[in-house]
Amino acid sequence: MTWTGFAAVFVAFFLTHSIPVRPSVKSRLVGILGPRGFSLGYSVLSVGMLALLIWAAGQAPYVQLWPQMEWQRHVVHLGMFAVCLILALSIARPNPFSFGGAQNARFDPARPGIVRWVRHPILLSLALWAGLHLLPNGDLSHVILFGVLGGFAIVGRAILNRRKQREMGRAAWQTLWTRVSDAPLGHAPRSWTGLATRLGLGIGGFVLLLWAHPVVIGVTAL
Repeated sequence: MTWTGFAAVFVAFFLTHSIPVRPSVKSRLVGILGPRGFSLGYSVLSVGMLALLIWAAGQAPYVQLWPQMEWQRHVVHLGMFAVCLILALSIARPNPFSFGGAQNARFDPARPGIVRWVRHPILLSLALWAGLHLLPNGDLSHVILFGVLGGFAIVGRAILNRRKQREMGRAAWQTLWTRVSDAPLGHAPRSWTGLATRLGLGIGGFVLLLWAHPVVIGVTAL
């Protein structure tokens, strides 16, 4: 694949990921597919485009910037284990500050869970994933890939904060932010069983990633 082809895949990736921030396009698709159908279809599209982008980076001309070392893989393993736990504790849970939250009306600022530590856990996970994968992938195409995606996650935090302030009203957003900041750093979960289940899913997801990495990406993670 040429650099032009790699750039074209990158453009397609960002075009598809702009759908949720385009109200006219999103509302039209939701009207056709329904809310659940849109969520499922967009999730599949997102994963597929990410896999295509990673594949394209592997097919682009190889230009080494730094060599891969064994310790880099160990750092990635530890970091990705943390990423899996963060995702398990945050996906489909109330979070009025970020995207991906579920049943936000049930959000309790006195018991915010992981939101007390980080307002945008999914964006943090993306930034960590990208930054960690920069270590063992010191060739130009992968540096571009993970550098851009990591930067996108970092910039996305500010974009989401501004959008949520517009939706909620700046005063209401600031009040809620302050209440969450004043909550205890550690508090009892609503359900210990639910916490254990999510932690188990995080561990299982990490094991699944190790197994699926050579199948999906074509390179063993071990």
